[in-house]
Amino acid sequence: MITIWGRANSVNVQKILWCCDELVLPFERIDAGGAFGRLDEPAFLAMNPNGKVPTIVDSGFVLWESNAILRYLAMEYGPQSLLYPTDPKVRASIERWLDWSIGTLAPAERPLFLALVRTPPEKRDPAQIEADFHQVGKLWKLLDSHLQGRFFLEHERFSLADIVLGAYARRWFGLEGVEREPLPNIERWYQRIAQRQGFRKYIGMPLT
Repeated sequence: MITIWGRANSVNVQKILWCCDELVLPFERIDAGGAFGRLDEPAFLAMNPNGKVPTIVDSGFVLWESNAILRYLAMEYGPQSLLYPTDPKVRASIERWLDWSIGTLAPAERPLFLALVRTPPEKRDPAQIEADFHQVGKLWKLLDSHLQGRFFLEHERFSLADIVLGAYARRWFGLEGVEREPLPNIERWYQRIAQRQGFRKYIGMPLT
C-alpha cells in the first residue's frame, strides 16, 4: 500500500488523493505539514530534504513533487495509460498544463489564496488582493479560451491535466468576497469534473 505524507487541505496533496481514487488505488495518508508539523523531523527530511508535502512511499520507493507523483502513479498503476496516454502528442499536451500549473498558475494564485482564506480580514491588503485577483483572473481567461468546444482539457479524455487544474479551479471558485467575471467554458467543464467521486471526496471540501 502506498503511503502519502501530507495534510488533507493541501492542494498538492489533494491532487494525489484524487488521482488514487481514479486509479482505485489503496493508500494510507499521514498528516504532515501546516498545523501537523513533522516536516523538519530528521525521518521526514531523510525522505524529502525539501521538507514539503506531498511525499509518497511505495514499497520503499520514495518520491516527492506532486506532479511527478501524479505521473508515476498513472504510469505504474494506470491500466492502458489511463489518465496519462502514451501517444507523444497527447502526452505533451497534458504535460504543458502540468508545467503551466506549477510554473505560472500556482505562483500567481497562492498569494491570493493565502490572503482571502488564511489571513484574518483585518490584516489583509486590499490593494494587493485586487492586483493579485486581476492577475489570476487573466490566467483563468486563458484556460477558458482553451476549453472552448472541448469536453476535457485535452483530446476529449479525462487526464492528469483535469485533475491538476480541477484542484486549482476549486480554490478559485471557492474564494469568497470577490466578484468573478463569467467563464462559461471553465464553468461547464468544472461542473462536469466536480461530479467525479474523487473530486467530491478530496477536493470539494471547504477551503481552509
